[in-house]
Formats: sequence, C-alpha cells, structure tokens
Amino acid sequence: MLGFHLPKPAGGPLTVLAVGAHPDDIEIGAGGLLLSLAETRPGLRVRYVVMTGTADRQSEARRAADAFMPGADVSIDLHDLPEGRLPAAWGRVKQILQRLAGSCSPDLVLTPGPGDAHQDHRTIGELVPTAFRDHLHLAYEIPKWDGDLGRPSMYVPLTADLARRKVDLLHKCFPSQHGRDWWDDEVFLGLARLRGMECRAPYAEAFTCTKSVISTGDQEG
Repeated sequence: MLGFHLPKPAGGPLTVLAVGAHPDDIEIGAGGLLLSLAETRPGLRVRYVVMTGTADRQSEARRAADAFMPGADVSIDLHDLPEGRLPAAWGRVKQILQRLAGSCSPDLVLTPGPGDAHQDHRTIGELVPTAFRDHLHLAYEIPKWDGDLGRPSMYVPLTADLARRKVDLLHKCFPSQHGRDWWDDEVFLGLARLRGMECRAPYAEAFTCTKSVISTGDQEG
C-alpha cells in the first residue's frame, strides 16, 4: 500500500471544501480526517456546506463545525433544500456548487460519492465533479440500512483515541439523532475498525478517489 500526502500549499494554509446533504454527513464520513487536519495543519481553512436541514438541525451543524475543526478558519454555508428530494432540486444543487467553484479553489474537496444509495448523497456526488474538475475530490462513506458500502481506494488511519473522540463528538453535537437504531458506538467504531484493518491501522476512515493525476515534478505548465 502506497502512502499519499496532502499538499502543503506554498502560498498559504491548506484549504478544504466539505459538503454534506444533511447535518452530520460530513462528520460521520470525514470527522476523523477533519479533527486530524485541525490539529496538524496550522491555519487550516474550511468551507463547510450543508444542503438541507431545519433550524434545529442547522444549529447542530454549526456546533459540530466548531467542535470538529477547533482553531480552523471555518466558513459555514447552510441551505434549506428539501430533505430526501435533492434529485428534484437538481438545478438548485448544481447552482450552489457552481457558485462555490466560482468563489473558492480548495486543495481538497470532501463530499458523498456518486454510488451512495441515498438519493440526496448521490445527487451531490454526481454533481461535484462537474463543478470541481481540477481538484482532489475524496468521496466519504456513510453507513446505512441500504448496505451500499463498497471498496474504497484511499484511507485515513485513525488512532484509537481519535476514533473515540470522533464518536463522542457525534453524540454530543447531534442529539436529535440519538433515537435512530443505527446511531451507536458499534456502528461507527465497527466500520472504522474494519477500514483500519484494511490499511493496517487501529481505525480508519475510507474514501474513494475517482480520478487523480500523478505529477513527476519535472513537467512545465
């Protein structure tokens, strides 16, 4: 297994665009990565975007953004598109993403993937590559009843302490989800342990990178 290092931009701090269909998507799929970046990348800048959510759920999202990226420069964009019906709001989702592409050029884009079984997640995953064509795009995974987990291509190892911290923050930041039958430590830590086994780490988050380009360092233009 080959290692891959996120870029260290010469002109400033690492910039990240994190997009979720619902409050908690980003944290479930990439919360460990964001916690790690906030600790290891001084001046980290994050554009945090959620497409749906009631006022209460949006308050949870704001709380989570602060908790999962302490010390980072976080810009939060919360929208109220119809939950469960993003395919019907395809044009509005695309417009939001195109506006983001026109206002920022992140080093890393984190979103759901196009193969996600949830229609809201899948809509975002399908549209992001049409707006962000020249960016490193990692699609995170979210466990669900549909059983859509696949074969990821990239892993972010997590220590046991970091994995537990992520799960503790999920519980703290999203109390509205506590009654769901899938919302528990065993689901979150179980998936993280499985992905950790796949990359020889205690725990891990896994992502899919559909397309990337290798630069040898001696090419011009």
